[in-house]
Amino acid sequence: MTESPVEVNTVLVPVDGSDESVRAIEYAVAIAKKYGASVHALYVLGEEMTRAVETGAVEEDDVVVETESFIDSTRAVADDAGVSLSNSIALGFSTRRKLQHPGSAVLDCADEIDADFLVIPREPLSGEPGEVLEKAAEYVLLYASQPVLSV
Repeated sequence: MTESPVEVNTVLVPVDGSDESVRAIEYAVAIAKKYGASVHALYVLGEEMTRAVETGAVEEDDVVVETESFIDSTRAVADDAGVSLSNSIALGFSTRRKLQHPGSAVLDCADEIDADFLVIPREPLSGEPGEVLEKAAEYVLLYASQPVLSV
């Protein structure tokens, strides 16, 4: 068996709780399994929730609790495949930083965790408030220095 010319150690998958995010997790786990890599799930919060956190209307700890059930289901997919999974939460928007949006949050995280590969959900533009990543895919595809799979 020849060794692959591609080395992948960490696969980043941004999620927002949508069905498309679940599909992206499945792809990320499959890629990680193939390359013996780990997966990092980045839960990206939407503008409404970000404003609530930044203004103190919602406690950050409450947000963590709300996202944990989605991350738990993500962890189950990874565990079933024997893939290690870590996770974090990011604000997809900012009232203080003009250039903060879901795409930049994803790329910042990719740099922080030294991701080798990104899997991003390509969501329909439905306008649902919880679907944060619908506009991030194009940005990530344009500006990521890592290979990106848009699903």
